[in-house]
Amino acid sequence: MYRSRHRITRKSKLKPLCLALLLAMHAQAHGRQKEADDSGPKEETVLPATKVTARHGKEEAKDVPFGLSVLDGLEMESRRLYNLELALRSIPGVDINSWGGAGDSNIRIRGVGSLYQVSMDDSSVVLNVDGVSMSGRYASMAALDVERVEVLKGPQGTLFGRSSGAGAINVVTNKPTRHFEGHVQAEYGQDHQRMEEAVLSGPLSEQLSARFAIRESGTDNWITNLEDGKPLSKPHGLEFRGSLLWEPAAGTSALLTAERQDKREIAPAMVIRPYGGDPAVMQTSGLADGNKQALERYSLEVSHDLADSRVTSITAMTRMDTHIDKTFDKLVMLALYGMPMERLATDKSNEDVVSQEFRWQSLPGAEVFWVTGMNFFHSDRSLDSADKMAGTFNHDFKTDSYALYGEATYPLTARLKATAGLRYTWDHKTYDATYDDIATGQSKDRRHIDEGHATGRAGLSYAVTPQTNLYGTLAIGSKPGGFNDYAYSVSDSEPYKASRIYMGELGFKSELLDGNLSLNGALFFSKVRDDHLLSYDYQTMATRAVGVETRSRGVELEGRWNVNRRWSLGAAVSYLDAEITSDALGVSGGDVASGNRVPDVPRWSGNLNVRYQRNLPVFLGFSAPSLDAQLNYRLIGKRPADPQNHFDLDSYGKLDLRVSIINRDIELYVWGDNLLDDRYDLYGYYFTPTVQVGMPSRGRSVGAGLKWYL
Repeated sequence: MYRSRHRITRKSKLKPLCLALLLAMHAQAHGRQKEADDSGPKEETVLPATKVTARHGKEEAKDVPFGLSVLDGLEMESRRLYNLELALRSIPGVDINSWGGAGDSNIRIRGVGSLYQVSMDDSSVVLNVDGVSMSGRYASMAALDVERVEVLKGPQGTLFGRSSGAGAINVVTNKPTRHFEGHVQAEYGQDHQRMEEAVLSGPLSEQLSARFAIRESGTDNWITNLEDGKPLSKPHGLEFRGSLLWEPAAGTSALLTAERQDKREIAPAMVIRPYGGDPAVMQTSGLADGNKQALERYSLEVSHDLADSRVTSITAMTRMDTHIDKTFDKLVMLALYGMPMERLATDKSNEDVVSQEFRWQSLPGAEVFWVTGMNFFHSDRSLDSADKMAGTFNHDFKTDSYALYGEATYPLTARLKATAGLRYTWDHKTYDATYDDIATGQSKDRRHIDEGHATGRAGLSYAVTPQTNLYGTLAIGSKPGGFNDYAYSVSDSEPYKASRIYMGELGFKSELLDGNLSLNGALFFSKVRDDHLLSYDYQTMATRAVGVETRSRGVELEGRWNVNRRWSLGAAVSYLDAEITSDALGVSGGDVASGNRVPDVPRWSGNLNVRYQRNLPVFLGFSAPSLDAQLNYRLIGKRPADPQNHFDLDSYGKLDLRVSIINRDIELYVWGDNLLDDRYDLYGYYFTPTVQVGMPSRGRSVGAGLKWYL
């Protein structure tokens, strides 16, 4: 894709600043290359094919034999997609339910995903950050200094393992560079929205490079607390990542990464629907002041090239610590019970994960693609809940998972290739709990499960031309069984079963016009056995998992066209027919009937992106100004709020705009978010025929920013 900004290096006198910011680094500034005047003759531009690591090895996106969507970091930046949830909401066929808490994102890809999540492990989408597996429920984490985000659709259990039955989110961050580059950025907008960011990267020696990125951000919550007339909270966050890359010889490298993300004043909310012009709750002032979540990742990736293959080791540790005070606010309790009281509860959770992966694979560009490996995963997690009306409940979960896997793509003819992959995973899980119920007293519970499951895929791809591939894939995925996070009694903690996902897909991928036009499409069908519904009693807060079957089918089409040096267009459309195919009795809110639609999944959704770039005449002291304007429109159709299909969440259209003036190393920009002021639902929940709650999105907001390239 043509871009108005090209990175080069040049000498400067920034050495003292860089020494102070990054490990005594020798510094050079990173500038911009002035574009040729549009009035001059147009040069022929051949763009490189999109490269991805969707199968752990670098290859062209059109050669990957399953559906995937790619957002590169520059596009995410220009569209202000500063966290993964915002980025995923822009992808066709991806739907997210989120209520503002910590680790509560429920991602569905092509209509497949947990109907209601009953544990942190109850996710059908895995989040993979630089080769390190994390729960898809952390989709609200910041997208800091990201090179690209790959959304892999359909079961990815062969290479990405546990909890990837619906797909995988593969996040690739920017690595240390052998040239000096960096930037400083700040922006401010309505509702006290602010963001400050700095990135610096470059060599420390002949063999060692480093990169450091940091971002601080904050805003006022758009929901008002009627108790004091102020915003419900003022959420803010601090994220940073540091990495060292050692390259002692060609084909040998070691990458050490450490990062931490802190979020404060997180405010889960239940707002009575309809929301009205000013969404509001009524609860104790400052309840969210102590809410926090911290995520940490430490990883070491060592890679060495042999004569015709590559060996890789990824050793990682991740940590999570969360404290959330939450409430059924006075308005909800008044509607349910006729009394304006609060029901307060506190959740404290932490998790320590250690993982080790060894891979042996073909080199990029090899005639035969192959990868094989083994993986070990250990998780030690706790969740303690205190409810003033119910009691105190302590839960401890341990998981040990071992896996062997392999996948290969073999050319049968000059144009026809076959792909086959298989993974076997064995899980051992233990559960220890103490229930201190106000009504029944204290009881203890200890359980364990052992399960093994095989996942894999097989497919064929055919190169119609060197630029266009057709493919067909069959895949089997799995979501592990486990224990209910919110069990308040022994009867609540009955383990839920593992889910099985079966998927078939036919599609095509094209990169035409010297890479200036890309077009991808797919037809797909999925069936899920033993997906999970959450049975929840709002009077006792008792929960249990109920297994049901679902199926989804649909079609996707997306493309990108760089029309000329000024205009580029991107568009995507998705049609999804996702329904529950078995009855579920005894679910809170009413029985679920076969034929009901899967919640949160619209039949139609689409995205349109228009970008305009051009050089401008000299003005206001700008010696080489250029314009970069980007308009994005996201349309989501009506979708059911719950499995009973009690009510629908309205369709919406979200229109965003960013316009910037770039002059060499300086970029000034203004932005408008949700310009149509369409306050769509982030989730919906049914209590009674007259009481439904949800969480509305932020309305219209505008702001401005400045970015300086070093």
